[in-house]
Amino acid sequence: MDIKNYILETGQRARAAARIMAIANSGSKNQALEAIAASILEQEQQLIQVNNKDLEAARQNGLDSALMDRLALTPDRIKAMTDGLLQVSALADPIGEITNMNYRPTGIQVGRMRVPLGVIGIIYESRPNVTADAAGLCIKSGNATILRGGSEAIHSNQAIADCIRTGLKSADLPEDAVQIINTIDRAAVGELLRMPAYVDVIIPRGGKGLIERVSAEAMMPVIKHLDGICHVYIDDRADLNKAIDVAYNAKTQRYGTCNTMECLLVAEAVAEPVLTRLGAMYEEAGVEIRACEKSRKLLPNSKIATEEDYATEYLAPVLSLKIVTGLDEAIDHIEHYGSHHTDSIITEDLSRARRFLSEVDSSSVMVNASTRFADGFEYGLGAEIGISTDKFHARGPVGLEGLTSQKFIVIGDGHIRK
Repeated sequence: MDIKNYILETGQRARAAARIMAIANSGSKNQALEAIAASILEQEQQLIQVNNKDLEAARQNGLDSALMDRLALTPDRIKAMTDGLLQVSALADPIGEITNMNYRPTGIQVGRMRVPLGVIGIIYESRPNVTADAAGLCIKSGNATILRGGSEAIHSNQAIADCIRTGLKSADLPEDAVQIINTIDRAAVGELLRMPAYVDVIIPRGGKGLIERVSAEAMMPVIKHLDGICHVYIDDRADLNKAIDVAYNAKTQRYGTCNTMECLLVAEAVAEPVLTRLGAMYEEAGVEIRACEKSRKLLPNSKIATEEDYATEYLAPVLSLKIVTGLDEAIDHIEHYGSHHTDSIITEDLSRARRFLSEVDSSSVMVNASTRFADGFEYGLGAEIGISTDKFHARGPVGLEGLTSQKFIVIGDGHIRK
């Protein structure tokens, strides 16, 4: 295969499809999403069988447990894919929305119209559900997309892509609106990143190495987050039952996700009752704790935490732990070691909660809630294309609005500038 020409032709087809998608009506887009969801449900057993082929190959290649978890398709995850598509279908269509129309002293009217970004390239690893989530959001937001999944999920992604093509075709929308790159040759990624004439934005989803490469090589804007070093701080004015439930859920509900808690901070005044209970719960769940010296006096089975531990996204049943004097030290720790992804405070003190919300500079900041809620589906976005820790254009879970832009529109009646 001539990779350069293959990617070029893919980009050209995507650009042509994007022009059609930009003016597609909401009914057609929703029809496509509903048909894709129906096709995925209909093909559930086939998808699981194909996914098992990817899982077996991944085991033989020694893929780590976190990536194996991300790769797996289960009936619940397939149902979640279809639920996400249907939720996106039910959302208001942002395209064409006109806001802030105002008359200027000259008599012209000036406002803004929401429009698609155009062609979105998405490069991701392991998770085949991203194929459906990305396609759904791009279709509803009037974009075309080029998807490049990881080699470990090639069969799963192709099977989901077949369902997507079926849905687009049933709604008389161009099948080229969603294209899967059907080669595992890494050169395809490089060609995609060097194609600004046909790709308007790139979104990488995966490990640090992938995101660093995309950020360094892309010749178009990138929407990304590099690490998910998420914190939960248990304040000395917390309801301890709530605190223990949240801290346990934030770490153990699922290990291999970017919104999983990687570091627990506990106020010194409540450290003993909190850690006595939580330590036993984590130990039973098989979570390895890497703790500060103060914490190790309460949890003698824990390992000593290093500076590197506090700056590490484990994506595994490993947790760093630190006892802090209070809110000020907790905020300072998060600012120094965090990745501006998701951080949560557990407290019954309203003024401290407000301080945490104001002073912690992360894309999602929470009060009395598990960091695992930092997710497009949970936020009511239908699904997400990824989570951005950048401060421009889109921040946090990127849903429909994050895949659009605005252009100024001006309405006059023969007006000329004097």
